[in-house]
Amino acid sequence: MNQPTPAIVAQSAVRRLPRIALLLLCAAYLLPGLVGRGPWKSADITAFGYMAELARSTDGIARWFDPMLLGLRPETPALIPYWIGALAIKIAPAWINPDLAVRVAFAFLLWGTFTATWYAVYYLARTARAQPVAFAFGGEARPTDYARAIADGGLLALIACLGLAQLGHETTPALAQLFFASHLFYGVAALPYRRNGPVIALAVGTIGITLSGAPTVGLALAIGSVLYVAYERRLAAQSASEDFVDDESSGPGYTRAALFTMIGITALAAVLVFSLKLPTWKITVIGNTLLGDVRSQAKLLVWFTWPVWPLAIWTLWRWRRQLTARHVALPFWFALVPLAATWSTDYSDRSLLLALPAFATLAAFALPTFRRSASALIDWFNVLFFSGLAVLGWIYWIAMQTGVPPKPAASVARLVPGFVPEFSPIAVVLAVAATIAWCWLVRWRTGRHRAALWKTLVLPAGGTALCWMLLMTLWLPPIDYARSYVPQIRAVAERVGQPRCIAELALSRPHIAALRHHGNFNVQPLLLGTDCPWLLVSPDTIERLHTIIPFDQWRFAGTLRRPSSAADDLLLYQKITPQ
Repeated sequence: MNQPTPAIVAQSAVRRLPRIALLLLCAAYLLPGLVGRGPWKSADITAFGYMAELARSTDGIARWFDPMLLGLRPETPALIPYWIGALAIKIAPAWINPDLAVRVAFAFLLWGTFTATWYAVYYLARTARAQPVAFAFGGEARPTDYARAIADGGLLALIACLGLAQLGHETTPALAQLFFASHLFYGVAALPYRRNGPVIALAVGTIGITLSGAPTVGLALAIGSVLYVAYERRLAAQSASEDFVDDESSGPGYTRAALFTMIGITALAAVLVFSLKLPTWKITVIGNTLLGDVRSQAKLLVWFTWPVWPLAIWTLWRWRRQLTARHVALPFWFALVPLAATWSTDYSDRSLLLALPAFATLAAFALPTFRRSASALIDWFNVLFFSGLAVLGWIYWIAMQTGVPPKPAASVARLVPGFVPEFSPIAVVLAVAATIAWCWLVRWRTGRHRAALWKTLVLPAGGTALCWMLLMTLWLPPIDYARSYVPQIRAVAERVGQPRCIAELALSRPHIAALRHHGNFNVQPLLLGTDCPWLLVSPDTIERLHTIIPFDQWRFAGTLRRPSSAADDLLLYQKITPQ
C-alpha cells in the first residue's frame, strides 16, 4: 500500500499567479544583456567564432557537419548550436550585428527552457501520488489548480538559480543542451497525458542534446527514462493482476505505445551519435579531481544551485516514502546524470547547468510540505540578502561615477584598470525601475493577505532578476570591458593597422575568434608557411619559441595585454624586411 502524501494544501493556497506578472518577470530576466555588449570570454566568443565561420563558409553542406575555426575543431563535439547561430546570422538583416542576432536566437532557447520546465512540473504534479491529502470534509486543492501552483513555483525556482544567470545569457552549446534537456524532461513527464506534443518534445530533446555536445549525458537521460517507464508499466501490470488499484494506477499511466516510442527515439539518437563519432566522456583522473578537488566541486554545487538545493534535499526527505513515484524519481534521475558529469569531467559548471530544471522541480515539491515559520524564515533571508546586494550595487556604481566613497571607487578601478566610467540615462532609469519593483515586491510579500503556494519562491526569483538587471544596466559597461577582448584587439589594430593578414602561433580559439570578429583580421597559421607582415604568439610557447621562429626574420614588437587579465597576453612580432 502506498504511503500517504506529505502535502497538505487547501484550495485557498493554490490561487493563480497572474500570468502578466510571470511573463514580466521572465522578460526582466531574459532581455537584459541582449544589447550593449559583445561576446564575452572564453566560451561565448569561441562558440560565436564557429557560428560566424559556418555562416560565411562556401564549402558546402559537408562543412556544416565538421565546423572549423582556422583548422581547429571545437572542443565541444556539437553541431546543432552552431547551426542555430549560423542560421541566425544568415537570416538577420544587415543592420543587426551578427553577435546580437545570435544572442536573440539563444534568448528564445532560454524562453523555451522556461516553458518546457513549467509544463514538465505541471504534468508531474498532476499524478495521483503527488496530490495533497484529501480533507475529511473537503476543501483540499483541486488537482489542476494544485499542479498549476506547483508549476509556477518550479519556474520561479529555475529563475532563482544563481548558476543560470551568466550561462543562460551566453551563446554557447551549454544553453542549447539545457533547452533540449528540458524538452526531453517535459516529454517524459507529459507523455501519460498527451501524445503529439510530448512525442515531438522527446524526439527533439533526445536527438538535440546528443547533437549539441552532450551525447553521453543525453543517451543516459533517455535510457534511464525508458527504464523507469518500463518499471512503472510493470508495477501497473502487477497491480492489475492482483485486482489491486493503487494511487498511481488511478491516474494516467504510460502505455505500451509510449514505451516503444521512447525506445525508438533513443535508438535513433544512439545511431546518429555513433555514426557521427560523437560519444565522449572525458573522465578526469581520480586522484586529481574526484578526490583532490572535492572541496571546489562542492562549493560549485552549493552556489550554482542556490537557493534550490536545500529545497530539493527537503523534498527527498519529506517524500522519502515515495521515491519511486513519478514526480520524485524522474527529476531525481535528470539531476543525478548531470551531477555525475559535473564531478567526473572537466566541464563542471556547464554540465551542472543541465541539472537546474530537475533541481527546480524537486524544489517546487517542497512547497506543499512547508510550515508557515519555515516560509517566513526563507522570506526574510531573501529580503536581507538581495536588498543588501542591490544596495552594494548602487553604492559601488555611485563611487565609480563620482569617486565617492573613495574605497569602493578604488576597488572598481583596481578590478577594471583603464576603464573610463560612462553615464547612461536609459540604464539608470531601468535600474531605478527594477529597484522600485523590488521594493514593491517585498512590501507585497510581507503584507497581510492570503498565502499562495508559490509565494515562498517569489522573492528568490525576483531578487535574482533584480541583481541581473542591475548588472546588465548600471554595470554592463565595466563588465563588458572586463570580459571582452575588444580592448586587446583594439590595441592590436593600433599597432598593426589593417594588414593583408596576420600570422598566428599557438593562439587559443577565443583569441582567433576575437581577432576575426572584433578586428576583422585575416588570421593565418604561421606553420602553414604564410607570408604575413605581423605575427601574434601565445606566451605559452615562449620556452620553445626559438626553435619555431627564426629570429633573423622576426623582430619583437611588444606585449599586448587584456586589461583585466594578464593570462591573456599576446606577443607581437614584426617581420624584418630584407634591406
